[in-house]
Amino acid sequence: MRQQRADYTLEDLLTLPDDAPRVELVDGVIQVTPSPTLGHQDISFLLRLWLHTRAPRRLRVAQDVGVTLARNTSRRPDVLLCRADLSSNVSEVAPAAVVLAVEIVSPGTRRVDRFAKPAEYAAAGIPFFWRIEQDPVHLYAYRLSERPSPGGERQYELVADSAELIELTDPFDIKLPISEITP
Repeated sequence: MRQQRADYTLEDLLTLPDDAPRVELVDGVIQVTPSPTLGHQDISFLLRLWLHTRAPRRLRVAQDVGVTLARNTSRRPDVLLCRADLSSNVSEVAPAAVVLAVEIVSPGTRRVDRFAKPAEYAAAGIPFFWRIEQDPVHLYAYRLSERPSPGGERQYELVADSAELIELTDPFDIKLPISEITP
């Protein structure tokens, strides 16, 4: 998709027709995102189900919901954990409502999922970020660091990673066998 301008806003994104392709808004540019693979979708579904059955009632799990990172930037994490008191009618949520953003890395999204999105989520103050690599399934869990980077940006620090079992105390007590999210 070639664009004539790079000054689109969230308001423009919200006016796209219902049958528009899956897109994200990045620095005023509407980007069509690649269709996920079956394996990617299986991991996403299994993780959503796992989180749904174990997260405290104050939290809700969602897939393919936009997170408004700036007036001209909106990303769609593969899975997110947000406050349960949000209206069911929203398709965009503020970063302050998001507790955890999860990206499942696919061949066409490696660079964005590993570098761009975590930096954007950290800058927006989202407390937790998980990156899941496929083949084999391996989960990397990050927490927003108390210390900014040397350049002053907010950043994530790795708190756990495993292809077998993830154990965390935040955002709630988690003991996630990776086999339970592996297709």
